[in-house]
Amino acid sequence: MALRPRINRLLSKHGTPIPRSLDGLVRQGQEAPPEKTGMGSEQVDAIWRATRKLYRGGMSPAISLCLRRHGEIMLDRSIGYADPESQRIMTPDTPVCLFSASKVVAAMMVHHLVETGQLDLDDPVTRYLPKYGQNGKGRTTIRHLLTHQAGIPRPPAQVEPDILYRPQEIIDLLCEAKPSGLNTQAYHAITAGFILGAIIEAVTGEDLNATLDRVIRQPMGMKYFTFGQTGAERARDVSTGVPMKLVDLFLTYAVGGSIDEVVEVTNDDRFQDIIVPAGNLYATAEEASRFFQMLLNGGHYNGQQIFKPETVARALQPAYHRPRFDRSLFIPLNFSSGFMLGNRGMGMFGPGAPRAFGHLGFISIYCWADPQRALSGALLTTGKGVIGPHLPSLFGLQHTINRHTRLREGSSPVTV
Repeated sequence: MALRPRINRLLSKHGTPIPRSLDGLVRQGQEAPPEKTGMGSEQVDAIWRATRKLYRGGMSPAISLCLRRHGEIMLDRSIGYADPESQRIMTPDTPVCLFSASKVVAAMMVHHLVETGQLDLDDPVTRYLPKYGQNGKGRTTIRHLLTHQAGIPRPPAQVEPDILYRPQEIIDLLCEAKPSGLNTQAYHAITAGFILGAIIEAVTGEDLNATLDRVIRQPMGMKYFTFGQTGAERARDVSTGVPMKLVDLFLTYAVGGSIDEVVEVTNDDRFQDIIVPAGNLYATAEEASRFFQMLLNGGHYNGQQIFKPETVARALQPAYHRPRFDRSLFIPLNFSSGFMLGNRGMGMFGPGAPRAFGHLGFISIYCWADPQRALSGALLTTGKGVIGPHLPSLFGLQHTINRHTRLREGSSPVTV
C-alpha cells in the first residue's frame, strides 16, 4: 500500500494511506443503464474518474456519491473507509452525518406546518415559544430564522462543543440572548435550528424525529434519514487538511470549538441520542438524493404527494433578488427560506447553476438539485478540512458533473 504523494503529506494533517489501485475500496449500488438517464457511459465514467481523483487527494477517508438524472439513479458509488481505524469499507448503504445539510430537512418540516395551516412564516416566534421574546427579540419571525436574519448567529456566551449534548440548555441561552441585528444576514450554523425545532415540537406535540418519520421517512421508504439514532454502522468523521486558526476561530465562534473538537463531539455515541435540527441528520447519499429528487418533482415521489407543489415553490423562493454579503461567512450568499441557492457564475453547486438549490454540510458535503439539468445529487465526505490538496479536485468534480449533465439543446428543464 503506497502512501499518497509527498505534496499531499505536506498539505494534509492526517488521513488514510491511499493504495495504488482503488478498486478494492469501491462499492457500487443499483444504477440504471446510462441511456435511461439520458447519459452516455463515457459521461458517467468521467464523473466517477473525477470522484476517484478527489479521493486520491487524501483528504477524506470515505466518499459516497449518488446522482439521479430524470429521476433515475445514474451513479451510486462509494470509495474508502467508513472507519479508518478498523478499515471498515464504506458502502453506498453507510449512513453519514449531513451536518448543516440537515437544515433543509428541518426547514421542510416547517413548510409542512405552513401547508397544513398550523403556522405562518411571518408569525412571531413568541407565538409558539413565548420565552424567546426576551431582550428585544419579540419581533423575530419564523422567516427570520429560516433566512439567517434572526440576529442569533452564535450562542450568546462562550460555550464548549459538548453543549450540543444538552439541547435545552442551548435553547434557554438563545431565549435569553440579545440579538445582534434583525434583518442582517449572518449564517446561523446551529442556533436557528434549535429554535425551529422547538417551534415544530410545540406545534405538533411530538419530537422532530416523529414528525420527520410521519411526513417524509416512512412515506419515502427511508432506512436511515433520522436526526441521530444511528448505530455503529455510521461513518466516522476525521479532521484533515492544513490546520487553520481562522477556521478554528470561526467554528469556536459558531459552535464553541475547533475542527478537532467538533469532530470528537460528533463522533461520540452521545451525539446519536440528541436532535440537532441544523446538524445531525444521518442518511446515505442515495437517501439524500432521493429527498432532493422528491423536491425536484414538486413534492411528488413514487406515487405519493409528500409536499404540495406550492409548498416546494415557497420553500425555494429567494429571500432577495440577488446574493447578500453574509456577515458570518464573509462571502455573498443567496438563501431561500431554508435553502442555499445557486449562481450564474461559480456558486455553491458548481459553475453555471443559477437554479440549483440545496445545502452544504460541514466542509465538503453537498446535497442539491438542479432543475436545468434534471439532476438531484448528494456528495458525502468524511474528511473535515478546509485547505488541502482536495480543492482543485473538488472544483473539478463539480465542473465535470455540471458539464456532463447539461440538458441537450431542445430539452425542457424541470419546473419546480
